Amino acid sequence: MVSIKDIAKKAGVSISTVSYALNGSPKVTEETSAKILAIAKELNYVPNAAARTLKKRETKIIGVFLTNYSGAFYGQLLQGMLETLGNNGYELIVCSGKQSHRFLPERMIDGAIILDQTFSSEELLSYADRGHKLVVLDRELNHPNISQVLLDNKAGATLAIDYLIDKGHRKIYVVTGPKGSYDSNQRLKAVRQVIERHPHIDYTEIEGDFHKQAGERAAQQIIQQYSQPVAVFCLNDEMAIGMYNYLAKTDYRVGEHVHIIGFDNIELSHYTHPRLTTIDYSKKKWGALASEQLLKLIANEPVEHERIYVTLVEGESVQPI
Repeated sequence: MVSIKDIAKKAGVSISTVSYALNGSPKVTEETSAKILAIAKELNYVPNAAARTLKKRETKIIGVFLTNYSGAFYGQLLQGMLETLGNNGYELIVCSGKQSHRFLPERMIDGAIILDQTFSSEELLSYADRGHKLVVLDRELNHPNISQVLLDNKAGATLAIDYLIDKGHRKIYVVTGPKGSYDSNQRLKAVRQVIERHPHIDYTEIEGDFHKQAGERAAQQIIQQYSQPVAVFCLNDEMAIGMYNYLAKTDYRVGEHVHIIGFDNIELSHYTHPRLTTIDYSKKKWGALASEQLLKLIANEPVEHERIYVTLVEGESVQPI
């Protein structure tokens, strides 16, 4: 691999002169700079990013860590991050898996946005103690180097269950998300709080995992137990769409026999028939706000924890009974 030492030798100048030329410093004459740049090009010189990072203490790269890449959820979230970071001279890399965690301690990135269950809170706090700047989207952590940008899961789940009850539903199922998911646990906690205020509700929880297949399995269980119209709150839209898929193969109809409400308002839910009732929020704004918070932390500016607010989008998948 060609180094600046090789360029200096061929150009007959010092290593520092080559370094100045490569970095556009006015300390080198135009003639000498042009000569050095021509030699660098001739030798196919590639700057050592690691060395440059050590010198400047920055990479201009931000990492977003996701549990996985599956599902239709992440597109707008990442777009909000890309636009905000790009407008501020930063690039984004998307990471998943435990091996990528080393990007932080090895300072291959300037900061991280975390939506990844494979990070323990203790691990993130240890990075923050060492000066790394983090924004978490999937847990509550209090540290000067960590900012929280969280969904208002409690409000969303409360809206959903209150809506079903207001429509006259008295038999309600909830299809949960993964046990380790902060968002799922917060939504489920809010659901249980509402149900406690309505002891007359026949309430059942079915374990899910935020994937379509879980919605299909839940629909199968509900149909096997079916005796009257039921309402189902799926803790995300993907599982709700899985329910649609399964029910389409049966004589049971959405909005008549099984009334469904989801959470996330993903694009695919716009094309369901009947239209899925769901909880909406701006995923693009969530990504943009997370990026803004991280850039403030990197600049050592004060930040406050933020919350992304939600609304209910009505569709024909839930009807009064």
